[in-house]
Amino acid sequence: MHPQLEAERFHSCLDFINALDKCHQKEYYKRIFGLCNNEKDALNKCLKEASLNNKKRAVIESRIKRADVEKRWKKIEEEEYGEDAILKTILDRQYAKKKQESDNDANSK
Repeated sequence: MHPQLEAERFHSCLDFINALDKCHQKEYYKRIFGLCNNEKDALNKCLKEASLNNKKRAVIESRIKRADVEKRWKKIEEEEYGEDAILKTILDRQYAKKKQESDNDANSK
């Protein structure tokens, strides 16, 4: 039996893992002739379902973390530039004007 199947993340499939392991240990000919295939198919289905559930949970957790990080960034930006980043908007406009003026001066020479 694969050691990764005994992991905590597949705890929901423990019954299927034990059933397949028991079938494999009973009689060797059952294993050879594929008489344990029903147990194996059930285990594969359970593992796939468990894996999908783990992926869904991970996506949800990452979205929650991302939203929290973005809230923190917005709070830091508001502390630095004021509400709705008004100061940043003004500074960006002034920077754009200066850059345009310097470009115009360079082009006129």
